[in-house]
Amino acid sequence: MASKAKVLPAPAVARFEAGRDLGAELLQSIREMKAGEVHVAFSPAAEAREKTGLSQRQFAALLGVSVRTLQGWEQGRKQPSGAARTLLTLARTNPQALLALAGK
Repeated sequence: MASKAKVLPAPAVARFEAGRDLGAELLQSIREMKAGEVHVAFSPAAEAREKTGLSQRQFAALLGVSVRTLQGWEQGRKQPSGAARTLLTLARTNPQALLALAGK
């Protein structure tokens, strides 16, 4: 999957970084978190696993993939394809059906 992010030239990055106040940005982020204004975005794989209530090891075994593969999906480093994507969609929309198929 190609990235749609535009790469800035080094001088533009340097100008942007020179104008930042990291301390103020961190304090603002903390204020937003305390106020409940920040929402954590889950990957579809992490959301699917959370809805089943299974650990990474259990969920990976259920899907027939390695824990490392599942971690790659959850962290956005890799994208599931084919049957795995279908099973993740099923787990997100109807986790009990997936668990029932697995006999859990």
